[in-house]
Amino acid sequence: MKKILFVLFVLLGMSLFLSACGAAGPVTTITVTMTDFKFEPMEFTVPAGQEITVNATNNGAVLHEFVIFKLGQTAGEKFGDEDEENIYWEVEVGPGASVAETFTAPTEPGEYYVTCGIEGHLEAGMNGKLIVVAGE
Repeated sequence: MKKILFVLFVLLGMSLFLSACGAAGPVTTITVTMTDFKFEPMEFTVPAGQEITVNATNNGAVLHEFVIFKLGQTAGEKFGDEDEENIYWEVEVGPGASVAETFTAPTEPGEYYVTCGIEGHLEAGMNGKLIVVAGE
């Protein structure tokens, strides 16, 4: 009897562990923390065409932006005025502030480039990825 209980306990524990370690599915709420100079987390998965809420907190000492580029676009080595036409959506957050904004995710699945549009922040490594997946 003890052996059976032990095996069941181990199986239950493994099941919980594996489900916790599995890839997270798409979410409709993104929670991102900005610091000087990174996003935490750096990758987000959302469902295509759905309304997405972004809860952004700036724990840094300077202004930050969360900028999502159109599919296939990046800022290259440096963010500049020429990149404005390639932006899909963006939000700005002052130091010590938090905002909650919404946008509609792109309808085309793919990996979308994310960066901070403040001068020098991209070069400091402040970028990430928005993964848009097709609905089920």
